[in-house]
Amino acid sequence: MDQREKKIYRVTLVGSAVNALLIVLKFVAGVVGRSSAMVADAVHSLSDFITDVIVLVFVRIAGKPRDKGHDYGHGKFETLATLIIGIILAVAGVALMVNGVRLVIDSLGGKTLPRPSMIALVVAVVSIVSKEALYRYTRRSGRELDSPAVVANAWHHRSDAMSSGGTLVGIAGAMFLGERWRILDPLAAIVVSLFIIKSGYDIMRPCIGELLEASLPEEEEREIEALVRAVPGIEDVHNLRTRRIGNGIAVDLHARADGRLSLAEAHDKATEAENAVRRRFGPNSIINIHMEPTK
Repeated sequence: MDQREKKIYRVTLVGSAVNALLIVLKFVAGVVGRSSAMVADAVHSLSDFITDVIVLVFVRIAGKPRDKGHDYGHGKFETLATLIIGIILAVAGVALMVNGVRLVIDSLGGKTLPRPSMIALVVAVVSIVSKEALYRYTRRSGRELDSPAVVANAWHHRSDAMSSGGTLVGIAGAMFLGERWRILDPLAAIVVSLFIIKSGYDIMRPCIGELLEASLPEEEEREIEALVRAVPGIEDVHNLRTRRIGNGIAVDLHARADGRLSLAEAHDKATEAENAVRRRFGPNSIINIHMEPTK
């Protein structure tokens, strides 16, 4: 296990430990405190815990070197893990919305919603503080490690903090504003669920593009061409093809140089160009440059 993989494991294990504690606290607070919103929040935390497990499993696979069955390595496994996190996030948001709509309908139909107790309010505050801190820690680590799966997991922590914020508003309103305001609980849950669904979509969108072999953004392709053209002796670049593989990229291109160069000289220029691209896009990048004589 390399250093990057160890750091990803450490960050994810910290999140798993916090999530496990919050799941227990929320379920107890929801049942004892008579808060359906808190029970729903506990279910959302459970989905967060499941994503931690997914990251631990898939990042280990993604860190494996190339083998006979995977000539381009296992980086797409990390992409797949990120996609699964996005799907779980969106599904959790839909589930929270459905539950909130049901409670609103019940309230409008004359059903009296239960008044939550103080334990639910306290646990909601604890959840917001702990999950926001966990989000900041995980996002910072994910960016440092260039891991989309860890960054995606950080946003799942943020969505859980948002969910707890909506739960806090609903519980506080139900506790202190009287019986007619208890509808604030499910209404807040519906609003929060919309943000959660959007977060899931934002996470899934780039993963789907990568799994469908989408090219890199145009500005990054132009940067690759500029890096190759900057090598002395390379006069033109064409037939560029790119795609992303986990936290690395794959590049195929044709470069033109003086046809009188020896094979060794042409090889050295291709190697210099490959190294320039790897320095910019990471050591896991796979780069193939086909040298041609200038027309």
